[in-house]
Amino acid sequence: MRAENYIGCLIMLTFVLFGSLAAADTKNPTETVDHGIYASLLKKYVKNGRVNYQGFKNEEAELDEYLKVLENTDVNSLSPSERFAYYVNAYNAWTIKLILSGYPGINSIKELGSFIKTPWKKKIVRSEGTLLTLDDIEHNILRPMFKDPRIHFAINCAAFSCPPLRSEPYQGKILDQQLNDSTRVFINNPKRNYLEGNTLYVSKIFKWFAEDFDHDVVGFVSAYAEGDFKKQLDIKKDILKVKYLYYDWSLNGS
Repeated sequence: MRAENYIGCLIMLTFVLFGSLAAADTKNPTETVDHGIYASLLKKYVKNGRVNYQGFKNEEAELDEYLKVLENTDVNSLSPSERFAYYVNAYNAWTIKLILSGYPGINSIKELGSFIKTPWKKKIVRSEGTLLTLDDIEHNILRPMFKDPRIHFAINCAAFSCPPLRSEPYQGKILDQQLNDSTRVFINNPKRNYLEGNTLYVSKIFKWFAEDFDHDVVGFVSAYAEGDFKKQLDIKKDILKVKYLYYDWSLNGS
């Protein structure tokens, strides 16, 4: 087993163990996270999925204050939905922080990596005294713990082809509604997914994480499609071919 895979397994086992202990000790967790600072920043600097990184740069101290709130949160005191929201917000907020480390001198998040280490493998995320990578959050926590494909439309990698960053934080009490909305918005964006004849063109997200969508792209897209798009999908579902669109890694800045 490669060292990085072994470490990932240890992280996952730790979270599962701690989560089990917390569940045993607290039948009805009531703790929540104060996302107020982050909510204010998102409202000001995210419009229609485009991010004003200069605005975030101007108020980086406030972003740092929010990241400190996340760092000091007792994650195991949170309910499953609050925990889900916590990790999505942590992923997105720390991605913004990562971009600011090179902004305005970069055009893509990929420029913050190297030949041997992608930006998603940098240990930048501080949580409960532990340093995590963005990959740890996505692949060792969110995906295996929650097994919800809508994750891919909630976390934002700061790229143009990414599902848009919401202009509000995710919150446990309305998480399901927010996840549905984020998924629906992305699916019904004709620049990201569309039909052309008998071919369904979709984001490469569906290729990279095929197992999360049960290898049924057409079925998943149809479940969230609306209007004529859904009608045509339902009519042609048995004859459709799927092709994956080019993924634009340029910065999703305004």
